[in-house]
Amino acid sequence: MALIFRWLIWFATALIVLCVANVTLAYYFASRSLPDYDAQTDVAGISATIEIVRDNANVPHIFGANDQDVFFALGYAHAQDRLWQMTMLRRTVQGRLSELFGERTLKIDEAMRRYDIYNLSVASEKAQDEETTAALNAYSAGVNAWLNEVNAGARGRGAPEMWLFSHPVSPWQPADSIAILKLMALQLSPNLANEVLRARTSLLIDNDRLRDIMPDDPTSGIAALPAYASLVPDVPSFTPDTQLASDPLSPFHPPELAGASNAWAANADRSATGSTLLANDPHLGLTAPTIWYLARLELESGGVIGATIPGLPLIMSGRGDSLGWGITAAYVDDLDIMIEEVNPDNRDQYRGPDGWVPFRTRDSIVNIKDAPAVTLRLRWTANGPVMSGNQFNLGTITPPDHVTAIAWSALSDRDTSISAAMGIMRARTVNEAIRAGETFIAPALNLTLADRNRIAMKTIGAIPARDPNHQSRGRLPSFGYLPENRWQGRFPYSDNPIFLNPEGGIIGNTNNKTVDRDFPRHVSYLWGDTQRINRWRRLMQAREVHTRDSFIEAQLDTVSFTARTLSALMGADLWYTGDAAPEDTPERRRQIALDLLSAWNGEMNEHLPEPLIYAAWVRAVQQRLIRDELGPLSAEFTHVDPVFIERVFRNVDGAGIWCDVIQSAPVETCTDIARQALDDALIWITENHGTAIEAVRWGDAHVAKHDHAVLGQTPILNWVVNIRQSTSGGDNTLQRGKTSGVGPAPFQNVHAAGYRGVYDFADPDSSVFVTATGQSGHPLSRYYDNLGELWRRGEYIPMSLDPALARAAAVGVTVLTPKP
Repeated sequence: MALIFRWLIWFATALIVLCVANVTLAYYFASRSLPDYDAQTDVAGISATIEIVRDNANVPHIFGANDQDVFFALGYAHAQDRLWQMTMLRRTVQGRLSELFGERTLKIDEAMRRYDIYNLSVASEKAQDEETTAALNAYSAGVNAWLNEVNAGARGRGAPEMWLFSHPVSPWQPADSIAILKLMALQLSPNLANEVLRARTSLLIDNDRLRDIMPDDPTSGIAALPAYASLVPDVPSFTPDTQLASDPLSPFHPPELAGASNAWAANADRSATGSTLLANDPHLGLTAPTIWYLARLELESGGVIGATIPGLPLIMSGRGDSLGWGITAAYVDDLDIMIEEVNPDNRDQYRGPDGWVPFRTRDSIVNIKDAPAVTLRLRWTANGPVMSGNQFNLGTITPPDHVTAIAWSALSDRDTSISAAMGIMRARTVNEAIRAGETFIAPALNLTLADRNRIAMKTIGAIPARDPNHQSRGRLPSFGYLPENRWQGRFPYSDNPIFLNPEGGIIGNTNNKTVDRDFPRHVSYLWGDTQRINRWRRLMQAREVHTRDSFIEAQLDTVSFTARTLSALMGADLWYTGDAAPEDTPERRRQIALDLLSAWNGEMNEHLPEPLIYAAWVRAVQQRLIRDELGPLSAEFTHVDPVFIERVFRNVDGAGIWCDVIQSAPVETCTDIARQALDDALIWITENHGTAIEAVRWGDAHVAKHDHAVLGQTPILNWVVNIRQSTSGGDNTLQRGKTSGVGPAPFQNVHAAGYRGVYDFADPDSSVFVTATGQSGHPLSRYYDNLGELWRRGEYIPMSLDPALARAAAVGVTVLTPKP
């Protein structure tokens, strides 16, 4: 027995030593790819010595002899900190994920190949202006300089993930950067998914009810606010496929998780500082690391600082010493689904306006890890690429002997968007930036601008010109062979909405409707916000003058206009009307919940129970309203549409009929639905968050989910690479934290402001900014999540163009010298 015991001791000890050795070895190899920020390196491709000064938040401040050297260093810094992220973005847009991940990502690759975005980006290289071409080449050379250093200097393959997914990394090309900007257009566009869902829903219900469940924006267009005194004189049959959207690696998202953002500006008359103010917080899906990377570039036209996207030689949102710019998704209707009839006698032809026309075709081979390669036959019509029926649920709305083609402004082979963005970054006045935006194609954005004296908002991006007789006005798939459904070019840039130095002194956008125009100059029927704009307007009008701090307060505001409105409507006949009920009964829990909500001001604070009660209640209300009419399709309405709920409970145009369950004999009222849904919500809360209703926390459900797209679902590693934070806000607050809407944790925060910046041109160096995670994409770096806790608490870091401040607390200075 003693001998067995000793052997067990030896075995256990050996096992522990082996585990420790493996962990140590893994740490050693992973840590080899951590860059040395205090290095001096000889590199080819630069004209003079370059300094990359990293401040105490690891934001690189880049100083070079000319612009090409500065862009070279930006590419070098991006690759140092985000090489894996950059290669994944490139693989995604090239349709080459399956080389690493096998059949899991085949459908994603197929969709990207059919869009053909990467080849369109290669073709667009020759369309760029001379300065942009030079910047793209220099940036690519900087990325490749770091790749060469990784290959020659035993730097752990450049990123820890490279050890797990070993595959050669090809040199960076200018087309890679152009393609990543096109990929951003894909992620910001809700139009394809919305058209398909509208078409599928219209097959189940009549047009009156379709206007309820997928309503038009009922608000008037808002961008510039009126003069303050005039407003406040007293100062007061086909199986749907969800794989494309559900995979963490997928760039395709449901329309509810398309791009969003906030931006606003005040001119000198509405600013306490005597100069202009600008705030911007773009919203995208949360990831670890965030898509945003902070940088400062000292260009020949002046210093600029703000948020970049690794892979792009651009400050996408930021400021110089005299101009600030912010971006929001414009929700331009720049995509149409075209139903193309296939010749039954010759499947290689489709119907055109004048008869049968051959498809343009090409084969494309997708290599798949651990599986045979797949050859795709790619087809195009005059309207755009043909997509497979098993993608985006297109098969559910495509008639027999037809296929669907996608007309989309981003599918341009002369896409000059990156040149336009470069011009905006170099601009020094509002007017210069507006002129620079003329050649921007996609994604369509609202560009909010402020120089020292003026503010403006201009929609940039191509807006398709449709025929006034278009069958569906671009809202539903339509026959591509009919001339009236085909695009007729694009509207001139001068027709894009513009708001320049408005009399009221305040301008802004929360993805809300900006203009009231008749079709076809309408810009869009689908807008990204009908709710946040109401709270923003209230906050802007509540003060005669604003400061940097009041703009920060607005960015971080968590009061839900929607919750105030809907909780009052849903509970109108329930407040204080219940009979006395004993403890631990559904009636008593309902009374407690209603008592809490009756005294609540709509603040979606992470520490309160009321936001969770409200969110679960309104979600249950929507499901009870739609599931009998829509059946299985109701599961695809994952997020509450406040306009729909309000129409129903106010019985707008007879919408109250949704409250009656058509499959039951009794006639249910909206009060019945509200009461039953509240009970549903409270059961869900007690099962998932505890029986003490007063003690539940919104933040326990509304957890910010910054997941590593590749390793985030891997046991043990997910504890290292994922970032979780309890957060305030919600779907409809200015501090927006869009919930997932699906699965066992439907209130997780998955889509929020990955970057926040506030710029004060009375004292530009008092401007502030922050991102949602950190600068590094390396999980072992102390800069992997160094900004995340500041972001969660609503704090910022200084945003200065003063070189002395950057050097004073630098964590490292990388010196790049020309190779002899």
